[in-house]
Parts: sequence; C-alpha cells; structure tokens
Amino acid sequence: MLSEERKGYLKLIARLAWPTILEQVLATLVSYVDTAMVGRLGKDASAAVGATMTLNWMLGGLVMALGVGFLAYIARSMGAGEAEKAHRAAAQAVTSAVSVGLLLTALVLPLAKYVPGWMRADESIRKTAGNYFFILYIPMVFRSAALMFSTILRASGDTRTPMRVNTAMNLLNVVLNYLLIYETRVISPLGVSFTMPGADLGVEGAAIASAISFAVGGIWMTVELYKSPTVSPRGSYRPDAAILKPCFKVALPSCLQRLATSTGYVVFSSMINALGPVSTAAHSIANTAESAFYIPGWGMQTAASTLIGNAYGEGNNKKLSGLARMLLTLEIIVMTISGLILFLNARALMGLFTKDEEVIRLGAKVLKMVAVSEPLYGVAIIIEGVFNGIGDTFHSFVFNVIGMWGVRILGTWIFVDQLGYGLAAAWACMIAHNVTLSFMQSTKYLRGRWRPSGTKQSTSASNQRLS
Repeated sequence: MLSEERKGYLKLIARLAWPTILEQVLATLVSYVDTAMVGRLGKDASAAVGATMTLNWMLGGLVMALGVGFLAYIARSMGAGEAEKAHRAAAQAVTSAVSVGLLLTALVLPLAKYVPGWMRADESIRKTAGNYFFILYIPMVFRSAALMFSTILRASGDTRTPMRVNTAMNLLNVVLNYLLIYETRVISPLGVSFTMPGADLGVEGAAIASAISFAVGGIWMTVELYKSPTVSPRGSYRPDAAILKPCFKVALPSCLQRLATSTGYVVFSSMINALGPVSTAAHSIANTAESAFYIPGWGMQTAASTLIGNAYGEGNNKKLSGLARMLLTLEIIVMTISGLILFLNARALMGLFTKDEEVIRLGAKVLKMVAVSEPLYGVAIIIEGVFNGIGDTFHSFVFNVIGMWGVRILGTWIFVDQLGYGLAAAWACMIAHNVTLSFMQSTKYLRGRWRPSGTKQSTSASNQRLS
C-alpha cells in the first residue's frame, strides 16, 4: 500500500504529466498521418523530408533548450511564492523568443538550398529537400514563440493549455496536408462520391501546411501566455540581467547540449543518407514510429522539471527526493511496457507509412533492436528532467556529448563509413549511446550530490547560486 505522502506525490505527477503525455500522443498520431501522407508519394518523397529532419530537430531544440532556463527560474519562483519574479521572467522570455526566432530565420533561409548537399542526401532529392526546408523556416518567429511559451506555461503548472493549442495546431496541419499535397480527386467516404480539391504540391505542400500551422500555433500560444494569471508577462521587455543571468546560466549548457547532440544527429543522419534512399527512408520512418514510444518518458520529464523546481524553491529536500524516486519508478514500468509493444509491432508500424517492402523490412529490424533499450533511455530522460529542475544542466551536457560523439558518431564512423556495415550497425551505435547515457546519469543520481545541502532556501538564494 502507498503511504499518504506517496499518494500525494503520485497525484502531483499525474496532474502535470497526463496533459503533456496526451498532447504528445496526439502530436505523434498526427506525425504518423503526416509521414504516411508523404509516404504515399513514394520513397523519394519520404527521403526528401527525412534528409533535413535532424537539422530541423537541432534548431527547434535550441529554442527549447533556452526555454529550460526560464522553466527552472519560474518553477523555483512559484515554489517559493515569488510570483512577481515569474511574471518578469515571462516578459524576458518574450524578448528572447522573438530575438531567437528572427536570428534563426536570417541564418537558415539563405542557406536552405545547400543543406541537403551538406547532409549528403542523394542528388535526385536535393532540390525538393531544399525547398521543403526553406518553406518550413519562413515562420520561425511563430514557431519559436510556440515552443518557448508552451514551456513557460508548463513551468507554472499549466500543462493543459499547451496541450489544447498544440493539438489544434497539429490537426490543422493534417487538414492542410490533405488539401495541399495531393491533386484534385474524387473520393467516396461512406459510399458518397464527391470531388475533393487539391493543390497537387507534393512535398512542398507538406511544408506549406506545416508553416501555416506553426504561424497559427505561435499566435495562439502568445495569446494564451498573456491570458495566464500566473505567468502573464509583466515589466520591461528590455534585457534584464537580474533575470537573464540565472536563466542563461541554466540555458547555456542546455543549448550547448542540444547543439552538440543535434549536430551529432546531423552527422549521424548524413552517414545514413550516404547509404542511399532505402536506408534514408527506413531511418526516417522508423524514427517517426519510435517517437510514439518515448512519449511517456518525455511527458514525465516535463512534470519532473516543474515539480523538482517547485520543491527546490520551497527548500523541501524530502519532497524533492520522494518525487524523484516516484518518477523513476513510474518511468521504468511504463517504458518497459512501451518497449515490449514496440518490439511486437515493429513491422506493422512500418507498414503504416510505406508500402515499399524493402523499407518495411529494414525499418522493422532496427525498431526491434531499439525496443530493448527503451527502459534504460527512459531512466536517462527522467534524471535529466530532475537535474533541469534544480538548475544543473552542465552534467547532462557533458554526459550527452560523451554519449553522442564518443559512442554513437565514432562507432557509426567505424562500422558504417569505414567497415561498410549498413543501417542496423548505425542503430546499434545509437543504442550503445542510450545505454551509456543512462549509466552516467544514474551514477550521478545515485551518488546523491545533486541534492541541495540545506533544508530551506529562498528562490533568490538559489538564483544567486546559479549566478
């Protein structure tokens, strides 16, 4: 039987985690539909979208990493009952989101057509892949706002609003895909035939659909942020060192981590792209299929960062330790079940996105391989969330760099580039990276030195520790 204290922890975790998990479930389902829609155009279309996928993750990840700094600051402020600091931090987040969005737009758009070549994509798909990437980054300011402001709302304990906005944004993307990707055609749902209009834009149509969805989502999330009673932006939008310094001290290692690991993903993807369109398509589709099975982990990481940040702001070490143990226990159980389901349904999942038998066979093979490592990767995700909540992003940065470059990239270079093995060898190196990361994070966690030494401390004191 659970004690009353543990029941309380479980309720706190569930209240914050379930909207985020549901949001990611729906987003992944939409991603599945999106991938399947492009997949109907053939493996070259799937490869064109997949060729720049990892770079797209990297740039979006940098914005999310910046949000981690604000998340830690706001969560601690809320825990200590210092609401005015949370409002001021939200105003600084608005300035940061707009600045980063404009900067990324200015950097990416002129270089978009060259990116597929740098990614070693097949010559036959480079033009299409470049057009896709260019269109996707036209509304980067709106996308930056959506990513940053959803993090701010979650830091305040509001996980339902981001769920609603992001779900609507993803559903809009599906509808627009249906209208923009395909040609005008006759369809017969429930036996009733009618003409469905279509722009017949193919891969470029998918990019336009995503771009419009990003714009709508960014505007909507901004409105919701300003309506929030707990973190609506107040105060000056000019850079405020008293807030930005502790936020950036947390965000900088997180940004460097995202940059180092995402650059690794780009290099990793480029080595896979060099194996040809079949491997590129199998890798891209398998990544999309696998993403659904990380949802519980990432959903609970958000809860971990917010709740641990609140407990840290309160100076309540007992609550902090109890929440961390509960989160880890839940994560291991859920990710074990998740990995088993992935293993048993690998081929069926690949068949949702493509009819190409060669792509299905190769993708199913690597999905079964990675399914075994799901629980270990889940542990790493939760411990990283715990460290984010207390503002320690430096160690996660170091661990991720070692795992990505010392294990995954070096291993893939040896076994794929030098020894000539295929996609399965590359994914084996990816699994070794996940196992190594889990081991390093777990070692630091079990040593216990990450816990604050005092029993009570104010938010201003904890922010001084960061600055």
